[in-house]
Amino acid sequence: MKTIVICSGGLDSVTLAHKVAQERQLDGLVSFDYGQRHKKELDFAARCAHFLGVSHDLIDLSALGGLLSGSALTDDVEVPEGHYAEETMRITVVPNRNAIMLAIAYGIAMAREVRSVAAAFHGGDHFIYPDCRPAFVEAFEAMQHRALEGLSEISLYTPFLNLRKSEIVSEGARRGVPFQETWSCYKGGERHCGRCGTCVERREAFHLAEIPDPTMYEDSDFWAGAVEKAQLAGRG
Repeated sequence: MKTIVICSGGLDSVTLAHKVAQERQLDGLVSFDYGQRHKKELDFAARCAHFLGVSHDLIDLSALGGLLSGSALTDDVEVPEGHYAEETMRITVVPNRNAIMLAIAYGIAMAREVRSVAAAFHGGDHFIYPDCRPAFVEAFEAMQHRALEGLSEISLYTPFLNLRKSEIVSEGARRGVPFQETWSCYKGGERHCGRCGTCVERREAFHLAEIPDPTMYEDSDFWAGAVEKAQLAGRG
């Protein structure tokens, strides 16, 4: 089945792109510049497309980013540090981000006569991000069936929806994903900070999967304390 993958350049979406390339017919990758402070992730999406030999469409929504204020990813708000399941991580929510991206990807899919759009939502996102939860996926797909009724039938492919991040790492390792060619850190510095929620989640996932983490972190030890704190709070 011809499939477009929404790819941020992160570990999850790059692994998904490899999975689709090996199991389906990967039509191309679509990425979005929505004014995120970690814009360098888009370079890694481009590298993934090159590695897999497919097209990479970068959609410029940077003007929209200024309107999606209040998020640590698009506004002058400090990126919180700690475990990704802490309440403080809610400041990283970008209003309606996934619905916007998916709607555009569906439009591209219809124009290209592609039958499926893939997104790398996973179980670890459910606590913080409502637009990564199963109920959202089900509702969005139903809405799109109505929006394209009689014109096109496009499915939403989310194979990681109920998986843990560590399970995605394991799958990526089996598929030969070059993890060093992925970007997670929300701070967007020279190297992964090792302290923001996505860095902690990434580092913990490799640990749980018992797979060597090739990522260079500014602080490679912070994650353990953050995970322990979350476990004591009943969130880890």
